[in-house]
Amino acid sequence: MTTIKDPTAMTALTQAEASDLFRAEPSEYIDVGGAQVAYRSVGSGPDVLFVHGWPVSGATFRLLLPYLAPHVTCHLIDLPGAGSSRFDADSPLSVDHHIDSVKRVIDHLAVDKISLVGHNSGGMVSRHATIGDPRLRGLGLINTEPPEPGRRFSTFVGARHLPGFQSVFGWLAGQQRVRRIGLALGDLFADSALLDGEFDEFFLTPLNTNDELLAASFKVLKSFDMDKHVHHLASVHRQIDVPVQLVWGDQDPFFPIQQARDMVSTFANAELAEIKGAGLFSHEENPAAVAAALLPTLTGTR
Repeated sequence: MTTIKDPTAMTALTQAEASDLFRAEPSEYIDVGGAQVAYRSVGSGPDVLFVHGWPVSGATFRLLLPYLAPHVTCHLIDLPGAGSSRFDADSPLSVDHHIDSVKRVIDHLAVDKISLVGHNSGGMVSRHATIGDPRLRGLGLINTEPPEPGRRFSTFVGARHLPGFQSVFGWLAGQQRVRRIGLALGDLFADSALLDGEFDEFFLTPLNTNDELLAASFKVLKSFDMDKHVHHLASVHRQIDVPVQLVWGDQDPFFPIQQARDMVSTFANAELAEIKGAGLFSHEENPAAVAAALLPTLTGTR
C-alpha cells in the first residue's frame, strides 16, 4: 500500500506557481474534432485528469495543485469554448462534444489507468465519458449534478433561452458589487469576496470582456439536455464500479448537500466528504480539505 504524505502540507509547487501555469501558454493543444483542448500537466504519480465545469476553465483547480502534485500526475484541460482552448464560430460546441473531447483526451494520453476529477458540469461530463472504460481507476466528483437536481439549478438552466440572458450574464460578470448579491453570483461561494481576485481574473473578466468566449460558453449551455445529460445519470451510476469520492461544500445552494447524501447509494462504491462552510466551489474555498478527501481514491489506497 502506498504511503500518502501529509496532504495538508504545501509542497515545492507554490500557490503562485500553480496559478501562473494558467497565465502561460498551454504545453500542448489536443485536437478533439472542430476545436482544440488546451492541455497542461504537473506532478508525478498516478494519472489524474481534471475536468472543469461551466463556465470556468482548468484554472479552477489551481488551488488544489500544491496539495496534489506530489502524489499524482495532474492532467489539466480547458474544454472547447473555455479558457485557452482553440475554437471558432463553426466549432461544434456542446455538452456532447465535451463528453467526446474528454474521451479523446484520455486516448491521447495513452495511459493504462487513469482517475478523473470533475467539478460541477465537469463531473457530469466525466461520468458520461467513462462509462465502460476499463482504464478508469477512480472518480472524484466535486459539487456536481445529481440525477434529480433541485429548483435552483433547474431554474438557471431553464433561463438560458430567455432573450438577453447571455448579455445580462456577461454584464453581471463584470459588476463587482452587483455580482455579490446572492441570487446573482454571490452564493457561488460561502464567502462572496472570493468572486474577486483570481476568480475574477481567470473567469469573470474574460466573460465580461470577450464576446467570443461568452458566446461559446452559452453555445455549450444551450445544448444542455436535462433528460439526456442529468436524469440519465441514475443509469450511468449503476455502470460505475470503481471507487467514487464525492466532495461537497455544505453551503451549496445549486446542489444542496442532501442531494449528495442521497447520491452515495446510487453508486456501487462511493463515499461522501462534506466540506463545512463552503459552497459550489468548495475546492477553491478549502483546497486542503478537498485534496485530503480526494487523495485516497486518486492514489488507489482507499
